[in-house]
Amino acid sequence: MSLSAKELAQDPNFFAEIVNYTREILSTYNQNQQICSVFASQQRWLMALAGFGLYYGGIDGEPAGIHANRFTTYVVENEIASHNTALSFIQQMLAEGFLRYLPVAPDRRSRPMEPTEEAVKQLGKWLLIHLSVLDRLDGGKRSALLAKHPELIAALQPAISVDIINSDDLRHPGDTFDLFTWVNSGGVIMDYLISRVGLVDTATQRVIVGRIAFTDICRRFLISRTHAKRLMIRAAKMQSIGWTGASGRSQLWLSCDFIQEYRNYQAEKFAIIDAAWRNAFGSPQIRAPKAKQVFTSAVP
Repeated sequence: MSLSAKELAQDPNFFAEIVNYTREILSTYNQNQQICSVFASQQRWLMALAGFGLYYGGIDGEPAGIHANRFTTYVVENEIASHNTALSFIQQMLAEGFLRYLPVAPDRRSRPMEPTEEAVKQLGKWLLIHLSVLDRLDGGKRSALLAKHPELIAALQPAISVDIINSDDLRHPGDTFDLFTWVNSGGVIMDYLISRVGLVDTATQRVIVGRIAFTDICRRFLISRTHAKRLMIRAAKMQSIGWTGASGRSQLWLSCDFIQEYRNYQAEKFAIIDAAWRNAFGSPQIRAPKAKQVFTSAVP
């Protein structure tokens, strides 16, 4: 039976794993800031998931594969972004080497594309980080199996993409989460703040995470001081974060409500990934998974 979001959120070990997860995500960001720019905002992250979902499976009712018109139609119909924004995203992915055209194009109006090896590699890293968390919670062998058989991504990604895109709990998990994830670099800044969480003081409903200067955020995440300051001050006005003294120059605290938003969001996402694994392969303890359908190539 799959782990539910409620079960994960209530698991006393889950939040400790989530703090470790944020540190792994930040390490990945530090290793490759270019690929992490793909996930710089929730909108871009959802478009990336849509692209992988279309490539690996018929998430729009058509055979697996991706071309510009199909991608933009899916993105617009699912209210992820406008037609022009979706086209701009494709052009950027092509320019940065994360997407490429297939050599055979019988119809110039619908030239098929595929993710490059680097894009698939980074998707695999993202999945492995998440599967490792689930494995530590229930003793599963998911991450080891995926590391040995990376082609199994094809059987997982369509379901993960669809369920994340269709989840209102993930699209709009809360006001503070929305504030961070709908601005460039906001999501990784939020991960950074959570990575510094230690013990939660339930008496004050606040968690001190140490001194974090605006310049530190700018340096780590390559954003302007104006951008960083505007984001943090807006969060402070919502009482989601604050300082023990002067803003940007004293100890920073996070509200327990903010932390709970983040925890609930992660619980929903991890529940979706766990369900996708179990639906594709059965028990997370299995040694030789046999997916219902494994694609070696999404485009014939």
